[in-house]
Amino acid sequence: MSPTVHALRNEIRVSVGRFEREVSSAFTKEALAAVCDAVDADVDASGQPSKPERRRAVRAAVDGLDGDGEDAGDSFRKADLQAIAEALRDEQQ
Repeated sequence: MSPTVHALRNEIRVSVGRFEREVSSAFTKEALAAVCDAVDADVDASGQPSKPERRRAVRAAVDGLDGDGEDAGDSFRKADLQAIAEALRDEQQ
């Protein structure tokens, strides 16, 4: 059985040094910043990038995801989370 969206988000949070959440919730701006760092996403850190800008950067940095699409700034879907979790697993090995 495949993991739930909540389980995937928590796996990603733990992989980037953040804490697990009891309830299912989207990533905070701080958690997205940690994910960007972990996947070497190219984000302009001179200002304060928005959550959509950070999600676009993560999608562009992870193989198999489209960072240039019209909905690239939207919340991560399950397939996106699976690809991000896999990329983080690969980096940890």
